[in-house]
Amino acid sequence: MESDCRIPVACCRPRVLVLHALFWGLVSLRVFGAALLSEEKTAVVKSVITPCWLLEEFVVTGECVRCNDFDSKSQAACRQTGYVEKVNCTKSSREEYKSCRSALMEEHLFWKFEAAMLGLTVLFAVLVVVRQRWLDRLASEKVRRQIESI
Repeated sequence: MESDCRIPVACCRPRVLVLHALFWGLVSLRVFGAALLSEEKTAVVKSVITPCWLLEEFVVTGECVRCNDFDSKSQAACRQTGYVEKVNCTKSSREEYKSCRSALMEEHLFWKFEAAMLGLTVLFAVLVVVRQRWLDRLASEKVRRQIESI
């Protein structure tokens, strides 16, 4: 009678189990240690560079507009979406620029998504038809062979 266990017996030896535990422990320590170190570094940087609209209430004073070429390279807010709006922070009364998503950009993204979904629908519909014809041909050939063998 065969065993249903798919793990080889050699993998269950104590020495192998300890080596596996040690290896995966070191890997996870390396990964989590790197994540913790990067969080500490970004926390220090974020406290210095954090815009006021992330920390306090703000009022939008200028509508969402597309950045020109110069602003795209000089302002950090323009680099994210290519659109920016002017905001006024209430507590500190500072005026800053905040990245935003325009209705025009959202509409273009929506139609790109719709076109991609339509294209995938047509592609998979064609694949289904081709596969069904292939399976029908195989089935008819099998029936033909069975009839010929009689």
